[in-house]
Amino acid sequence: MSLKQWADNRWILQHKTSPQEIADLLAIVERDLNDAGADISADGRFGFAYNAALKLCTILLYASGYRPEKLSAHHRTITSLPLILGPERKDDADYLDACRAKRNTADYDMAGVATKQDATELVDFTKQLRDDVLDWLKKNHPRLTKGG
Repeated sequence: MSLKQWADNRWILQHKTSPQEIADLLAIVERDLNDAGADISADGRFGFAYNAALKLCTILLYASGYRPEKLSAHHRTITSLPLILGPERKDDADYLDACRAKRNTADYDMAGVATKQDATELVDFTKQLRDDVLDWLKKNHPRLTKGG
C-alpha cells in the first residue's frame, strides 16, 4: 500500500505541517531521549524511548503531508515508517509496533514488563532513527529543518 491508498481509506488525513511544528516535535524527542537515560524503572525508560520513536514517525508522516486518523493513531503512525523511508524499514516498523504493545501493557496493565535490556535496546534504536529522520528531512524537506 501507499500513503495515498491509506488516505483513500481514511486511515490518514491530509496535514500541512510547519517548521515550528517539526521543531516542537524534535524538542519532545530530545526531552524523552534524555528522560529515557535517567535512573528510573526499565518500564519508564522504555516508555520515554517509545514516545520519542513515535514522535519521529509522526514527523515523517507530517512532513509527508498526512496525520493519522484518531482510531489506531499510534499503530498507523508507526506502520507508515516503511511507506516513507522504504520497504527495508518494515522490520523497524514491526519492532516499534511490538514496543507499542509492550508499552501499553506497562502503562495500563502491570509493572515490570520491560527489562533493562529492552529499554536500552529501544533507546539505541530511537537514537539511530532520530539520525535517519533528520537526514531524510534535510534531503527531502529542507524547508522544515532549522536553516532550511
